[in-house]
Amino acid sequence: VQLQASGGGLVQAGGSLRVSCAASGRTFSAYAMGWFRQAPGKEREFVATCNWSGGITFYAESVKNRFTISRDNAKNTVYLQMNSLKPEDTAVYYCAAGRAPSQRIDAYDYWGRGTQVTVSS
Repeated sequence: VQLQASGGGLVQAGGSLRVSCAASGRTFSAYAMGWFRQAPGKEREFVATCNWSGGITFYAESVKNRFTISRDNAKNTVYLQMNSLKPEDTAVYYCAAGRAPSQRIDAYDYWGRGTQVTVSS
């Protein structure tokens, strides 16, 4: 499956942004989806994940109650709604597809190219 993230940009602290990830190729609904991020000089870290239907979700503690992962299988798209953004949320955000929801990077078979999110203070 091919993944393409989009929707990143520059936003002020406290603002909101929604990033999207469009999938093509294999059956999108067969995959769990995850969002990860990587800030300059830091390792890639888990943000959120959901199962094939979006009915089961998990979040990193740092984004819980601020970010929401959702998906539209009819549109082959997964979303990450980000509210109450903080400067420390600045990173390149990547979407990934795997067999089951997981916080582990190595659980995902397919990765998108990422979209930059910058939060100014």
